[in-house]
Amino acid sequence: METITSILNNLGIGEQQALMLALLLPFFPLLLILNRRIRERGKPVLRSIPGYDALGEYVGQATESGRSLHVSMGTGGIGTAVTVESLAGLTILEHIAAQAAASGLKPIVTVSDPSLLPVAQDVLRNAYAAYGRLGEYDPTCVRFISSDKVAYAAGVTDILDHGEVAGNIMVGNFSDEFLLMSEVGARREIGQVAGTTVPQILPFVYASVDHSLIGEEIFAAGAYMLKRTSHIASLATQDWLRTAVIIAIVVGILATSLS
Repeated sequence: METITSILNNLGIGEQQALMLALLLPFFPLLLILNRRIRERGKPVLRSIPGYDALGEYVGQATESGRSLHVSMGTGGIGTAVTVESLAGLTILEHIAAQAAASGLKPIVTVSDPSLLPVAQDVLRNAYAAYGRLGEYDPTCVRFISSDKVAYAAGVTDILDHGEVAGNIMVGNFSDEFLLMSEVGARREIGQVAGTTVPQILPFVYASVDHSLIGEEIFAAGAYMLKRTSHIASLATQDWLRTAVIIAIVVGILATSLS
């Protein structure tokens, strides 16, 4: 035990980090096992999440009506404390970009962090290239509004208020500015899907949009939208580990009570 502690200290790994590492160790072999099983037996049927079901509907409505679709990546960015939420937004953008490239729809994508601008543009470009329509790709579809949250919200509300928008998708990190944007979408009767992991904003999400992605549901986009085996295996692995943690907690409580 002392040897392990010494090695961890030499690597600069503290007690809390070591605990996190220990909790993650079972994740990887289980992920590999489930990934292989899914490849051999086929993809399982996932429970329906209305927010993801609505995304395809909004793309179809925008295409049929000749209007656009607004996608907000939130106020986070790459390399920040909320990188994971921004990556979840990019995953959803990847699905929407593929649908847009296939149907000729040109979405309006807004970002508040400069680090997301080239990444979002690349996602759109790859989608158009995959469908052999690279000539139709327009980099100006992705717009950097402002790093200031209130200014970003003002820019988005202007797009929703004056643009021909059939749907409003907002997934990522948000704070109080979220309500400014969703209120305009609701007033204009624009179909809205939104998701975030920020606890203080979740009530606003649930109350002001048509379909909400609550908390960790935004991280399931790869499994639900892109249907990738690795994403589905990751989702199944998380469910198994969550079950194991719940059982461990219950057993611990019972053991403490009985002793």
